[in-house]
Formats: sequence, structure tokens, C-alpha cells
Amino acid sequence: MGQGRGWEGAVLRLLRAKDFVCTVTGAEDVTPHYRRLRLSDGGLLAATGVHPTMWIRLWFSDAGRPHQRAYTLVDPDPVTGTFGLEFALHEGCAADWARTARPGDRIEATVQGTGFQHPDPTPSHLVAVGDPASLPAINSLLGALGSAPATIWFEGALDGLPCQADPSHHEIREVPRRDAGAHLAERVRAELPAVLEGTPDPYVWIACDTATTRTLASYVRKDLGVAKDRVHALGYWRAS
Repeated sequence: MGQGRGWEGAVLRLLRAKDFVCTVTGAEDVTPHYRRLRLSDGGLLAATGVHPTMWIRLWFSDAGRPHQRAYTLVDPDPVTGTFGLEFALHEGCAADWARTARPGDRIEATVQGTGFQHPDPTPSHLVAVGDPASLPAINSLLGALGSAPATIWFEGALDGLPCQADPSHHEIREVPRRDAGAHLAERVRAELPAVLEGTPDPYVWIACDTATTRTLASYVRKDLGVAKDRVHALGYWRAS
């Protein structure tokens, strides 16, 4: 396994990444543009363990070239060796595969680079910035840290998507995607200082398109002075 994956596969092999073959066991269209798959893990969870926001790299064929995309595990169950994956269905080879995936279909997965450290001290306020691509990770984060009050800027409309926010102490602020993410960045810059005011131990988690993620992470660290170990930022996709 792992042959013919180009330079990305070679680097991952050097980093001793673990490879597995997963099999689709079920598929569900949550909305016309959001699809959930259930898979057997091929021994993955027993070998690696489970942590909040855990993600894997899936390998797709893009016009004959290897292409990898990262996806957060949904409801991983080491006992049964199963997990879910959720796909925001945009254009691209990953979404094309998810649209047509049926029970019995197999896909290669690599585990390398994922990790999570519970913030210490526990967040007095959780801030998350994301979109449909990172919604599974947001849900996992809320599962791990959801006892804290939270403010979530969500780029796009939830509109039936499976969000696990608790309205009693989690606030979701939906933001339409405009100007390649610039509108989201403007909203967060305008509103975040008031959210952080008076909270002693915030934790800020940012996962949207790569450029917007980079912009907001720099703003939170440099302009607002949030300590580096209290900010997690990971670009989930690149705007074309």
C-alpha cells in the first residue's frame, strides 16, 4: 500500500505514517450538499487510539494522479472498529467519490499528523471559526470542551447540517461566504474583542480556508495578544 502516491506519499512514509484500508458500510445524504458515510476501519482505531478532532488522510485519484484530503472522524468506535465521515459536497475528486460511494467500496487512509491536547487551564470561553468542511471537527471539539460557553462563527448556513452546539451556552453566528473569506475575517475582527473581554482563559480554534485561517490566526495572536498555546489554527482547504 502507499505506492504511486508521489512526493506526498514518500514524505508520509518517511514520517512513519500508518496506512489502512477502510470499507464503506453505509451512506446517507444529510442534505443535498452534505453526505455522511459509515466505514469499517481496517484496524485503524485499534492501532492508533482515538482523540478529539482526530482526522485521517484519504487517498483519491484525481485524473490518474494521487490526491489526499484530510477528514475528521465522526463517532469513532474502537470496539466495533467503525467511524463516520462527513463530506461537504463541492467540486473535486473527494466529493465526487463521496457522492457515489456505496457499501463495499474501499479507500486507503493514512494516519499521520493528527493530535489534540486538552487546554490547561480549561477554557473559560471557547471560540471556534469554521465552515461546513470543518463542522465535524467543531462537533468533536464541542464534545471535548463543550461545558464551557462558546461562540462559533460559521461561514455558510447550517440549514439542516448536524451541529451539536447547545443553545443554552453555545452561540452560533452564521456568516455568508463573500470575497473569498474576507467577509468572515472582517466579522471576526469586529466581534471577537468583545467576546474575549473579561474571560481569563480563552481558547481559540480556527479551521476554514487556508488563507482566511492564516489571517485570523495572526490577528488573534498579534493584535489581540492571545497566547500561542491558546490558539489552534489549521487551514482545511484552499480557495481556488
